[in-house]
Amino acid sequence: MQAIIMAAGKGSRLGSLTENRPKAFLEIEGIKLIEYNIALLHVCGVKDIIVVTGYENKQFEELVREIDGIRCVYNPFYEMVNVLGSFYMGQEYLTEDTVYMHADTLCSVDIIKDMLKEKGDMVLPVDFKVCDEEAMKVQTKDGYITEISKEIPCESGEGEFIGIAKISKNILPDLKLSVKKMMEEKQFGSYFEGAIQDLIGIGKYDFKVLSTKERFWGEIDFEEDYKRALAEIPKELVMLAGREFGRI
Repeated sequence: MQAIIMAAGKGSRLGSLTENRPKAFLEIEGIKLIEYNIALLHVCGVKDIIVVTGYENKQFEELVREIDGIRCVYNPFYEMVNVLGSFYMGQEYLTEDTVYMHADTLCSVDIIKDMLKEKGDMVLPVDFKVCDEEAMKVQTKDGYITEISKEIPCESGEGEFIGIAKISKNILPDLKLSVKKMMEEKQFGSYFEGAIQDLIGIGKYDFKVLSTKERFWGEIDFEEDYKRALAEIPKELVMLAGREFGRI
């Protein structure tokens, strides 16, 4: 199994918290967000990891220099494209079942473990709740996603996709084609979920929902997100990453 981590963003909405460092280098309990995600993958047996970088890319390269199995892929267009463009830069290295992650998103170990055990062409953890306009909202039927978009009206969204997924290798060829097509069409502002929706429209694959069941997860876009993560991060996750990187 492989993993791809989206880590190109500057994190400008976090203000001085990300001055001269990538958003993924924000620390909780002395451990960087990117380190938490590497530790989560390692504890689940995923060692072949692609990190797509952009802003302050050399900081990532220095961090992973002595960690076996991690390849940094630089997206020189990170200021001109959204997440889909970063996935495009890294997708050529993906050949096996893949964990898709955002470097600024954390979740409990159990969510990752349950996701890896679940069957489906793509498995997407969803926090079933009332969503705001910013959330990547979903609609579902019989445990499968039928629509995924930020444009779904808040009153119609059943929950929020947390930005972490398991992608089976059998869907990878069509996923790569969809991403490439969107880039050729100059959809540079598109999210990765746009390619997911494109494949949902084909009607060929299963997009399985996995409920987060109110377990911890958080995407850190704003200072209030960071403060919530500081207050709510499970001690188990801190201990896991602390052991991985020799901080405890």
